[in-house]
Amino acid sequence: MRVNPSDRIGGSAGLPKNRRVDGTPQRFRRVVVRALLLVVGIALGASLLLVVPLRWIDPMTTAFILADEHEAAEIQFEWMPWKQMSDSLPLAVIAAEDQRFFEHAGIDLESIRESVEESRRGEGLRGASTITQQVAKNLYLWRGRSFVRKGIEAWVALLIDLTWPKQRILEVYLNIAELGPGIYGAGAASEVYFGKTPAQVTDAEAALLAAVLPNPNRLDAGAPSAYVRERQRWIVGQMSRLRREQLLHEAGPST
Repeated sequence: MRVNPSDRIGGSAGLPKNRRVDGTPQRFRRVVVRALLLVVGIALGASLLLVVPLRWIDPMTTAFILADEHEAAEIQFEWMPWKQMSDSLPLAVIAAEDQRFFEHAGIDLESIRESVEESRRGEGLRGASTITQQVAKNLYLWRGRSFVRKGIEAWVALLIDLTWPKQRILEVYLNIAELGPGIYGAGAASEVYFGKTPAQVTDAEAALLAAVLPNPNRLDAGAPSAYVRERQRWIVGQMSRLRREQLLHEAGPST
């Protein structure tokens, strides 16, 4: 008489093959995966709620301005729509800060690679932040440098580039960029330094404002140093080249 394996003492009669009696490891993994997906979903939703509305809504303030209110004697900030700005202003900041602005998706990987190579050659580590990253930083983040802040900055920059037109990114940047102690945006800077509206600013004046962007608390557009003047001349030359290439025609509509 043949004995079935399931009839033997200790046999597993009625249990399908390859089935584990204890499913705790699988249940634990499922719980972890669901928790991670929930965290990612919440982070993505919160990020989109912060970023997407500003495609149409002009920000009343920024993280940098709020932080500066405790230090600067007076904050000067006045929103100026794109149509009330001279085309010299966006051209100057692109020439000075991000000449591949229309080519990248918020983060310039080529510029990062070049910066790393220059550092390896002993030339010092230069900044590789795009205009979009600077918008993300000024709007939402804090001063200082850390890998955490740079990671958040990169993530927000990608979302901004994905959901805003290029012209809107430039418009916001020109309105929130710090251009001197307590001076934010081209509207306030044009009035303070030149006694003009942004629509009246010339190439040379726009280049002077852009020349102080790397460090507006040490470089002064009101009393420019030899370094600032040299940088201004270089920016004006780059603006002429970019204008011949009709660069701003790529900006498209802001909505």
